[in-house]
Order: sequence, then structure tokens, then C-alpha cells
Amino acid sequence: MKKTAFCGLMLALALIASYVESLIPVPIPVPGIKLGVANSIVLILLYYANTKTAWGISLARVILSGFLFGSMSSILYSLSGAVLSLLIMTLAKKRDCFTMTGVSVAGGVSHNIGQLIMAYLVLESTAVWYYLPVLLVSGCITGSIIGILGKEIFKRIPREEAVGI
Repeated sequence: MKKTAFCGLMLALALIASYVESLIPVPIPVPGIKLGVANSIVLILLYYANTKTAWGISLARVILSGFLFGSMSSILYSLSGAVLSLLIMTLAKKRDCFTMTGVSVAGGVSHNIGQLIMAYLVLESTAVWYYLPVLLVSGCITGSIIGILGKEIFKRIPREEAVGI
């Protein structure tokens, strides 16, 4: 019961973050760039709970936020980015040589690469790869911000509450 309530709370927080972020216009002329505040929840779950919980919350958030605030194509692009990002973050965390910010940067960059791969498959055009340098830089910047945010939130969560999650 405690785990269910915790996961429900984390999913609700991630959905709220996704919704608020969808309302904020990004003044950058490159499609798809956003801070990714909801990813801070997933990052925290990788460290606070476990990989299975992080994957479940992340995938549920992508699908639900797509249906609630987006479209089928937004689900497709977000899901491709989220899956690659989580895979890379999981591997980086297991290597135990990255800080939380480093894991987040790896996730931010790989999220953008996952979305570019999907764009390439959908559009069947190599022109999408011209966005790669801009998206790599934005992934490093946003990943750093989310990593710092995640680290600060993580420091304030009592660890004894995580038992059994």
C-alpha cells in the first residue's frame, strides 16, 4: 500500500511538472527543446527507489501526459526519448562513476538523440541530423540544471522513508 501511494504521488508530481512545462513557451527556434522538469522526478526515483519504479513512472508519465496534454505524435517522440534516456541513465548510474548531475546530462543528451532517431524514422530525412549539435548542447545544459535540481531535492528526502519502495 505504501509503495502504491508513493508511486501515485511521484506520477502525479511528474504529470503536474509536464503540464506546467507545456504551458511555458520556449523562446528558442528549435523544435522540441524544453527543460524537462518531470525528468527530475525520474532521476530522483533512480536514486531514491529503484530502476523498476523509475521506468514505470517514466513510461506512465509519457503516455498519460501525451493523452492529456499532447498528441499521438508527442507520445511517439517523448517515448523514444524517454526509453533511450532511461536506458543510458540506468547504465551510467550502475557504473557508479558519475554524479547525479552526470547521469542527468547523459539522460538529457540521449533523450534528444532518441527523439532525433524517431524523427529520422518518421520523416525519412537525413535533414533532422542538422539539429544534432544544437540538441547536444541543449541536452547538456538542461541535463545539468535537472541534475542540480534533482540533487538538491534528493538531499531533502528522508532515506528511511524509502524502505520497501
